[in-house]
Amino acid sequence: HPAWFHNLVANPSVRVEHEGQVFQARATVAEEPERTRLYDRQAAAMSFFDGYRRRVKSREIPVVILDRIEGATESA
Repeated sequence: HPAWFHNLVANPSVRVEHEGQVFQARATVAEEPERTRLYDRQAAAMSFFDGYRRRVKSREIPVVILDRIEGATESA
């Protein structure tokens, strides 16, 4: 896995910037069967995810879930 993934696992508190909102969240790595369900959903919406999965079939691609920490909103 890339260094950013190892850093995220070691330090799961993250700052998210999305559509003009900035907030704190906690990252967790999805476990099976949720990981496959989420990856399949993303691949259905964006087909290049499925192509990537076929190219790297020698390893499992992790899925990271970001859970918003309520009350920890920042301004952009």
